[in-house]
Amino acid sequence: MSEALDLSPPEVPEPTFLESVLRYGLFLGAIFQLVCILAIIFPTSKGHEHQEETVSTNGKAAEQMKKPKGAAPQMRQKPKKESKKKR
Repeated sequence: MSEALDLSPPEVPEPTFLESVLRYGLFLGAIFQLVCILAIIFPTSKGHEHQEETVSTNGKAAEQMKKPKGAAPQMRQKPKKESKKKR
């Protein structure tokens, strides 16, 4: 009966070098994803704040910046293909 109640921990082989690299790579990837998510939630870019101040103080400059953006999609449109005449 003592053989049926073997409560010793199972033998676990030592992790190989590749398994260790994979484990630490996964940890680094998870940390990187958390940093990216926090950067989206808490944007603290000085350039972004400076851009908002420039747009709010220079109303005419903002209008001038918008004009080229409106022209850009028109340039991207491809000319329509001419249909062949029916015989």
